Amino acid sequence: MRASDKAPAGAGAAVPDDVEPGDAVQIGSPVQVSRYTAAARVNHWITAVSLVLLALSGLALFHPSLFFLTGLFGGGQWTRAIHPWIGVVLFFSFAGLFLRFWKANLPAREDGVWMARISDVLSGHEERLPEIGKYNAGQKFVFWSMSALILVLITSGVVIWDQYFSVFTSIEQKRIAVLIHAAAAVFAICVWIVHVYAAIWVKGTIGAMTRGRVTGGWAWRHHRKWLRELVGSPRRAPSNDPRTITK
Repeated sequence: MRASDKAPAGAGAAVPDDVEPGDAVQIGSPVQVSRYTAAARVNHWITAVSLVLLALSGLALFHPSLFFLTGLFGGGQWTRAIHPWIGVVLFFSFAGLFLRFWKANLPAREDGVWMARISDVLSGHEERLPEIGKYNAGQKFVFWSMSALILVLITSGVVIWDQYFSVFTSIEQKRIAVLIHAAAAVFAICVWIVHVYAAIWVKGTIGAMTRGRVTGGWAWRHHRKWLRELVGSPRRAPSNDPRTITK
């Protein structure tokens, strides 16, 4: 059971999982809600850039028809040399994101209802959806999918990284690892596309990851449970009712 399901937030109550360090309501006109710290945003963009570079360099090596992409990295030899190192950067960068956000991405009771009403999500009828914490079920799916896929990618990538690990693996193991690595990469690219599309589709999401904050109205509309928890959190316990910050 999540901390947020045990007791309502407030003085003396445990901080809900959805409320992370740096989250805060800043009263003003309009009300601003701090959603991501500067460190979290830098961590996110390092991960994002690494994933894009890894996808491009990986596709360049995947099929002869995509070999022209090696020109982005200085040619075939450079692409082959750089690709695994970008993977290392991605792994450690995402590990930082995982440690920051895993608690806020734990399953909650409202996630099942959100998924069952996915048609309302796609049609924009958010008034028919349950109150959502800091992340909805779709965002949690992306988080846990990428967590698993990146772990598979780094593990299979080490097996086929001949420069350093060829003596520890057999040819058969390498063949299996290449197949697994390619499949995981395709799935990771698909999940990334969904993530980017959703960020563009929900206006204000990209701004949250560039400026670190959203308006009170945005938080009330898309992540009302998180806003309620935040207002009542021991980190900041203003007397303002959440209904006063919907604009």
